[in-house]
Amino acid sequence: MRLFVFALILCSAVLICTAQNSSANQASIPDASSLMKQVEDHQRKLDQTRENYTYREIVVTRELDKNGGVKKTESEEDEVFFVNSHEIDRKVRKNGKELSPDEQKKELERVMKEINKAQKTPPGHAVDKNDVSVSRLLSIMKVSNPRRELLDGRSTFAFDFVGDPQAQTHGVAENASKKLSGTIWIDERDREVRRLIARFDDNFRLGFGLLSVGKGSNFIFDQKLVNNELWLPTNGQAHLVAHAIGLIGYRADISVTDDLYQVFHAEAQQLPEAKLTSSSTKR
Repeated sequence: MRLFVFALILCSAVLICTAQNSSANQASIPDASSLMKQVEDHQRKLDQTRENYTYREIVVTRELDKNGGVKKTESEEDEVFFVNSHEIDRKVRKNGKELSPDEQKKELERVMKEINKAQKTPPGHAVDKNDVSVSRLLSIMKVSNPRRELLDGRSTFAFDFVGDPQAQTHGVAENASKKLSGTIWIDERDREVRRLIARFDDNFRLGFGLLSVGKGSNFIFDQKLVNNELWLPTNGQAHLVAHAIGLIGYRADISVTDDLYQVFHAEAQQLPEAKLTSSSTKR
């Protein structure tokens, strides 16, 4: 499942986006460049703990007609875990139904391939060309307009951000980042990303120009402190507008819910295969 991949990419982007200096009347807010470095450092320290966790992710996609009415609804339930700091998604249900034995076998084979790639890819680097690494995004994004805002009673630093059109990029995800703008909220106490809202300000072409993500597509991503020890995704929404040559424009609303956070037994933490079969203790 990668329907919500842009939102996840954007979450990584804000951890390391470059920044403009704060104005004099925002002296109480840390320099944005230094703050983003703290966020990145905190994320690295949490990687080891995060790899002990799994959680459920439910993605509901509602395909829309030209008037905004729902034409079709599909759902997918995944188990999410991490290997070498990289996210791995294992599909367990489609449209509310368990996978057939044949589907389970194919999914296990796919997941094991993803695990092998993740093990060979250093933390902070993209697993494939459709992902974007934290270090690369350092030169792609800019932030401005620092301010303090409350979210759920917690103080956050809010910044507006925009992709740098002059940045040198490679691959779909990096190129897409240059077309984005939005706002990011960083928890003041924990220096973690609390919320991200982003939108495409222009059409972005994929597949040699045969498909494009339309201007007006937008994403919302939220994460919170789980079990008072680790920041993990909680929910997200996306409105997708896409166009393809010879086809009527595709529109969809996508909602993502993350829950059922669990921690693995210590004996199951060493082998990635164990994460697919071992029991876990609910927290």
